[in-house]
Formats: sequence, C-alpha cells, structure tokens
Amino acid sequence: MAYEHAYVLTGGIATGKSTVCSLLKMHGFSIIDADVIAKEQLDASKLELKEIFGEEIFENGQINRKKLADIIFASTEQRIKLNNLLHPRIRQEIKKLAIEKDKYELPYIMDIPLYFESGDYECKLSIVVYTPKDVQLERLVNREGLDKQEAQKRVNAQIDIDEKKKRAGWVIDNSSDLKHLQQETEKFVDYIREEYAGIKI
Repeated sequence: MAYEHAYVLTGGIATGKSTVCSLLKMHGFSIIDADVIAKEQLDASKLELKEIFGEEIFENGQINRKKLADIIFASTEQRIKLNNLLHPRIRQEIKKLAIEKDKYELPYIMDIPLYFESGDYECKLSIVVYTPKDVQLERLVNREGLDKQEAQKRVNAQIDIDEKKKRAGWVIDNSSDLKHLQQETEKFVDYIREEYAGIKI
C-alpha cells in the first residue's frame, strides 16, 4: 500500500521548504522530491507542451522555463492546462516511489509544494513550512530577482499560506532566522522518533 509511512512536507513558494528538506536529510530521512519529478516530466512532455503553448516556450530545442513560467503565472487558464498535463504523471511517479519506500517500514518525507492544490495524497501527516505573507513576498523578490508585482502573481497562484497553515497536521514556523528553523525542525524530528519508538531513525 502506498503512503503507509509517508509524511508530506509542503508550504508556499519561498517559505523555506527546501531548507527544511535539507535539515531532514541530515537527520537521515529519505525524501521524494516532487519538484525533481515535475522537471523530469516536463522534459518528457515536449510534444504535448508544444501543442498547448506553441514554439515560443522553446529555445534551441529546450524548454525555456522562464518563458513558460511567465505564461502560466499570467493566466489561470494556462496554468490549469499545464497542471492537467503534468499532475497525473507526477502523481503516478510519486506513488511508484512511495510503494518502494513503504517496503522498509520507515518514515519518509514526500516534498510536495502543491500538495493542497493538487488534491490530497494519503499520508500519515501533512507538515506546512510557514512564513508570514510579507516575509514570503520579500524572500521571493530577493531570491528570484522579481519585481513585487511578478512575485505577488506567483504567490497568488498558490493557496494562501495562512489557509495552508490551518489545514496542516503540523506547522514548522520559519518566520525568524535559521537557528529558529532548526529548532522547529528538531521538534518535528522528535515527534517522528516517538511515533517510531524502538526503530533507529
């Protein structure tokens, strides 16, 4: 059965999810990374993407991710088209990897940025990495070099981070510095160790 020992890590764009993933890896957790899978599926879907979005998203035969991002963040309709193409394929690959990991009967992390947007996966618990919206926007501007308007479009394309916080089974707060985030992550690790008492994690 897939997802029997799965814990989903999610959040919003620029809330610090990748940093939490890195910290969890240091604690020995195995990670299924939906972003890596999404990139693989994107590259494997060039023909369909050309039919949907045209030649303009290609450069020297490769997908220009920035051009594609500009299109989908400017139009809900275009974003839905991309999601309808990729999400079933991503979900299928995640399920396949989860079935393999469940054989070990150890907890593992599924890093799924669009967990709530794409429909819930069966899992033991959903963990949201939370950052206040103003901090989230500032981090996105600084990280991607976007202007505030473009950054806001990307934030608006996802479910509001406060709504995700309400839906979460566990919240890792990332509203302060790295030391605070490490402490927040440690609390979650301690919880998992209690859940799997007697098994070295």
